[in-house]
Amino acid sequence: MSVLQAPSRTAAVIVAAGQGLRAGQPLPKQFANWRGMPVVRHSALALADAGITPIVVAIPTGAEPLAQAALEGIAGVRLVTGGSTRQESVSRALAALENDMPDAVLIHDAARPGLTAPVIARLIAALADYPGAIPVLPVVDSLAEADGERMGAPARRELLRRVQTPQAFDYSAILAAHRAWTGTAEAGDDAQVLKAHGLSVGLVEGDEKLHKLTFAGDFTASPSPVRIGTGYDVHRLADGEELWLCGVRIDHPRGLAGHSDADVAIHALVDAVLGGIAAGDIGSHFPPSEPQWKGASSDRFLAHAVTLVTEAGYRIGNVDLTIICEAPKIGPHRETMRARLAELLGTPIDAVSVKATTTERLGFTGRSEGIAAQAVATLLAI
Repeated sequence: MSVLQAPSRTAAVIVAAGQGLRAGQPLPKQFANWRGMPVVRHSALALADAGITPIVVAIPTGAEPLAQAALEGIAGVRLVTGGSTRQESVSRALAALENDMPDAVLIHDAARPGLTAPVIARLIAALADYPGAIPVLPVVDSLAEADGERMGAPARRELLRRVQTPQAFDYSAILAAHRAWTGTAEAGDDAQVLKAHGLSVGLVEGDEKLHKLTFAGDFTASPSPVRIGTGYDVHRLADGEELWLCGVRIDHPRGLAGHSDADVAIHALVDAVLGGIAAGDIGSHFPPSEPQWKGASSDRFLAHAVTLVTEAGYRIGNVDLTIICEAPKIGPHRETMRARLAELLGTPIDAVSVKATTTERLGFTGRSEGIAAQAVATLLAI
């Protein structure tokens, strides 16, 4: 292994210059709608959310209006016209980054919209040891070579991996490798270009969510019509703190202590919403170790969770929230809380339930040491 340092400035290339005809859509598949938004937008948002900029998107000739509509509002996106092959499109996109001179670049196929933050993190971390890294998955089926219409020699699946994108590279290395390429007009992928240039490529764990959209069935297959998530949170009561519950400030002698505004009700609801799409919990998206979230309004956390739900192809069906405390009394504030949560969730107020209970003075809530909340959220496929 080398002693390369992990890159501090990472850019991205999204290859979206193909015609996508096999997918059977009325427009190139990268601009077709999938789970609530254009295919290419899923990856661009995932990269932008990871702090990667700029993001150069290679598009077909004449596709600027489609691309601009699909990527509207995403910071750092640039468009370049791709070439007649994928490799030519990548080369043009890499050249468009020369003035930026990033330390690293991720090269991703737009047709793989299920890009996740952990995959991005693993790829970037691997560049501390390799000039290139790719996400891979094991081959689980038995394999055999084809001899015409007959089975030929067996293949050793333990030596094989399924290769995905994005693929991560030291920017200068992959740019030089593309410019030095003397092979066929269409290389298998960018990792092969780097390897042909004499450099090594590391392997990291991929993700089944990175399935490539190829055929019409990939667009017609529906997600589960209903998904359910649950959440639970606790914060202690302390002097000198404000008390926020369901996005509503309540006058009370003590407030809830925490890194953010400690709105225990919204925190439980965020976990329920994230749980419904299997997207982790509030701590994985807004770590308390990060100073930027100190004192932050929990409204932002819930808005982020709702955005992820939409990107996954769902909408909020209804939520049911229970606040557990001896004081304050929730009843006088219930309707204000419901209205505020409905606004944040983008749902009718009759889809929001807020209840309260006590523990008959048992436990930490019964001793008024803190407040707990539990929530259930149902998500409906768009």
